[in-house]
Amino acid sequence: MSAEPATSATPIRSMTGYALVRKETGVGELAISLKTVNHRGLDLHFHAGGELARFENAMRAVLKQNVARGHVEVRVTLTRNGTGESARFNRDLLARYLALFAAAREEFGIGSEPDLNVILTLPGVFDSPNGAEPLGESFEAEVVETLSECARQLNAYREREGAQLAAGLAGEVESIAQRTREISAIRAQAVPVFHRRLRERLKELLAEASISEARLAEEAALLADRSDVQEELTRLDVHAREAARILQSGGEAGKRLDFLLQEMNRETNTILSKTSGAGDTGLKITDLALAMKANIERIREQALNLE
Repeated sequence: MSAEPATSATPIRSMTGYALVRKETGVGELAISLKTVNHRGLDLHFHAGGELARFENAMRAVLKQNVARGHVEVRVTLTRNGTGESARFNRDLLARYLALFAAAREEFGIGSEPDLNVILTLPGVFDSPNGAEPLGESFEAEVVETLSECARQLNAYREREGAQLAAGLAGEVESIAQRTREISAIRAQAVPVFHRRLRERLKELLAEASISEARLAEEAALLADRSDVQEELTRLDVHAREAARILQSGGEAGKRLDFLLQEMNRETNTILSKTSGAGDTGLKITDLALAMKANIERIREQALNLE
């Protein structure tokens, strides 16, 4: 039996997106919009009339299948046939809510004004239009179908933006890899010179001590090894290749990139500390390492907006 073909990875998605879907149903026009922005977890906020709030659990299930993380605003309205409006508000109940708000504000000395956007979402404030039949359980399928289509459109939008972000990040990652190679080349040329300078410096400092030439060479080599940046360059190269692989493979790249960026920043800082005061060679390496830190920071800023 032949093996099933491997499924392609989920494309990289931006956490910023918007979609709106309108659908005619048996009772009227159902409109659902989704707006997403950056957030470290999945943060769902629903704005729906009272008669639609009963379908929130079903909507949550749909969104959890389509959105991994981000702040998501979900707005749902139903314009009933023949009414020209989605619903009417219950004036008496709204007045009671406002009176209770005013009483609590006075009793506790709270300087605040009521938020109408919040109050209109309280149970019972929005009523179905006069004579309208309450929505039955069967209407949940209409909500789920419309929301699923809206989620597909949202993800298509986020994938287009994610592809653009990934292309820009890939250029930054390649720049880090190139600068790592340049530092490695400079280091290879400078090691013999660095050893000689350290030995000469040690000889000056220990001029009056009876230390053999072999011992001086040994101590100079030890100090040079402690100042060498080869291990940091090796790790930077590995991290850069892994970052490139993440951008190519897709999926939830944001958090994985964030971890790698922390490691890359640490290695770059170590290179800067080891090469300070190392003459012209150290200055060249410093310039390249500072440029890499700028690459890392630009990646970090953009990666914050990746799912």
